[in-house]
Amino acid sequence: MATSTVENYLKALLRQEEETGSTTVGEIAKELAVTPGTVTTMMKHLEEENLVVYQPRKSLSLTLEGRAAALKVVRRHRLIELFLVQIMELDWSEVHEEAEILEHVISDRLLDRIDRMLGEPTHDPHGDPIPDRDGNLVQFEATPLDEAEGGKYRIVRVSDDDSDLLGWLNQNGLTIGEEFALAHPDRAAGLLEISRSTGAKVQLGIQAAGQVFVEAVSA
Repeated sequence: MATSTVENYLKALLRQEEETGSTTVGEIAKELAVTPGTVTTMMKHLEEENLVVYQPRKSLSLTLEGRAAALKVVRRHRLIELFLVQIMELDWSEVHEEAEILEHVISDRLLDRIDRMLGEPTHDPHGDPIPDRDGNLVQFEATPLDEAEGGKYRIVRVSDDDSDLLGWLNQNGLTIGEEFALAHPDRAAGLLEISRSTGAKVQLGIQAAGQVFVEAVSA
C-alpha cells in the first residue's frame, strides 16, 4: 500500500496535469511546500515503481498505473467529503482538511460501504466529479465566474482550497445548483454584482469569483 506521502505526490501530479497538461519539479515543490531536491528524490522513487515518467530538468507525467493510483486517492477524498457533509452534517467549508487526513487511512471495504450508503454519487459537495470504482472520471465544461459575461448562470463547482470563501458563499446562499443573474461586469472595479433567484443582490470580488465555476442557464 502506498504511503500518505506518495499518495500526496500522485494527487498533486494528477491535479496539475488536469489543469495545465504537464508539470515540473518546481511546480510540484511549490504546491507541496517542499524543496525541489526532495521532489527529485521522490520522482526517482516513483519512476522505479512505474508510477511516473521523469525527465530530469524537463517534465513529469503519470504513467497509466500512476494515474490509476492517483484517481483512487481522489475518489476516497471526495467520497469522504460528501459523507462528512451529508451524514455527519459538517459544513462544506470544514471537510477538506478532514478528508486530507482520512483519505490515507480508510479501507476499500469501508469506502465501498460509504459509496453505497450515499447512493453511488457522481459529485462531491463542492461539485467536483467523483471517480467511479474503475477510475473513470466524468469531465464537464464550466466557466470561472470571473470570466463570465452578463447572463443567467448556475453554480456547478466551487474550489475547496479556501474555507473562508466557502463559509461566505454558504452564508450568502451561493451553493451548488444555485441560479443567479450576472449583470454586465465591470472588471476594472474588481467587483461583480449578481442577483440571486430570491432577488437578493450579492457583490463578489474578482479574485474570489475565479474560484466559482458556472454553466449558462437558458432564459
